Amino acid sequence: MASSTPLSAARILVVDDEPDLRTLYELTLLREGYRVEAAESVAQALQHLSECQFDVVITDMRLPDGLGMELIRQIKAQQRRERCVVITAYGSAENAVESLKAGAFDYLTKPVDLKQFRAVIASAVQDPAPLAAKASRAASLQSGSGDAALQRLVGDSTCMRLVKERIVKVARSMAPVLVTGESGTGKELVANAIHASSHRAGSALVAVNCSAIPESLLEAEFFGAKKGSYTGSTQDREGFFQAAGGGTLFLDEIGDLPLAMQSKLLRAIQERRIRPIGSPQEEPVDVRIISATHKDLAAEVQAGRFRQDLYYRLNVIEIVIPPLRERREDLPALCEALLHRIARESGIPVPALSSAVLEQLARDPLLGNVRELENLLHRAVALSDEDDLQLEPSARQALMEESAPVIETEPAPLDDDQITIPSDLQSHLDSQEREILIQALHETGFNRTAAAARLGLSLRQMRYRIARLNIETPPSSDASDDPL
Repeated sequence: MASSTPLSAARILVVDDEPDLRTLYELTLLREGYRVEAAESVAQALQHLSECQFDVVITDMRLPDGLGMELIRQIKAQQRRERCVVITAYGSAENAVESLKAGAFDYLTKPVDLKQFRAVIASAVQDPAPLAAKASRAASLQSGSGDAALQRLVGDSTCMRLVKERIVKVARSMAPVLVTGESGTGKELVANAIHASSHRAGSALVAVNCSAIPESLLEAEFFGAKKGSYTGSTQDREGFFQAAGGGTLFLDEIGDLPLAMQSKLLRAIQERRIRPIGSPQEEPVDVRIISATHKDLAAEVQAGRFRQDLYYRLNVIEIVIPPLRERREDLPALCEALLHRIARESGIPVPALSSAVLEQLARDPLLGNVRELENLLHRAVALSDEDDLQLEPSARQALMEESAPVIETEPAPLDDDQITIPSDLQSHLDSQEREILIQALHETGFNRTAAAARLGLSLRQMRYRIARLNIETPPSSDASDDPL
């Protein structure tokens, strides 16, 4: 029986002004063995909170005397232990994002699916570590899967300590996380650490490289497919969302996802429901989304290559991984950890790294970050005949030749009469861009599709630039555009 489980002692406050919904939530929770109190307004909820401690607060977003957001902010400001679950109206993605940023643990969308409701509340209740233990955990790494995953993020520089502290903080909520950083900085390690440090560590972490899946297979890979939905489909096929049920879905290189799939992913994230190919109905899913990219997604949005609404939905919490050149003090520890792993995999003693080699590495740009450092050490171990590790001259020379233009080459000075420096660079560039666009439109008879193709742009990008630069076009030009 549910009442015999350790969760049965959990105390839950339900805040909703609709009596029927409030009763439905209460009965559902009572059947699970929870102790439940109810309130129909912000004032009543605050009165309950002043009288006792709860484990979870479930609140509707809109209440007669205010917003459920007020309860979240009060609980966070007072550093109370309650986890907040917000119930938002259908399609109110902005409210859901705002509540997660304010500190909510999770959200549900009306009409609430009771199976999903029970799963979210169970996740919110499962938080066995007391506050003091959590503070100690953030300060010093101990045993356990979360600590082991954090230890794989080698380095004790200030920026890396901040990254680890942020991982521990964000691991406790369901808020989507966007991990950004250059290639080779360890974004997947960060995703693993968030998952391992969360209450979902006992469930699967499904990692997906969005750039490696053919566009024609994306929908089936993400959402699954029913038997007979396409030629050769002899049984139901599970997608990434189903495989990650109860756990975490890590979307690597999210910036490479095609626009058509971005729209479908947005709906799945917002509504927590997916429709497998060939299925007549949607089904609820319970996953936490972590995404990663080396691209500047804000710039991709401006260029029309990434949906703005999806960007804001994924970027509720951002973790920026610093490049290796900004944390060179971590090089000794990184080299030691990498050499131990290389030696273990190769079945050889751990080679020693001389101070001279460390100094060489410290002067190197290491544009490929930790991945490039690992490749250099792999090559050095494979080619070294001595106990003391030495980087091969050929490898060093190739690296320096590749890096030299970035570090040593300076642009030749321009004569004064070669170019006039504008007082407002952006206005100058906008003016030039406007002239080019107008010329291309004139030469194509104001066919924006043809003009866009001539300039290497998409029609969406062309329309965006026409609007931004206030270029007037004949009303008939819309009819000459090809459909999107």
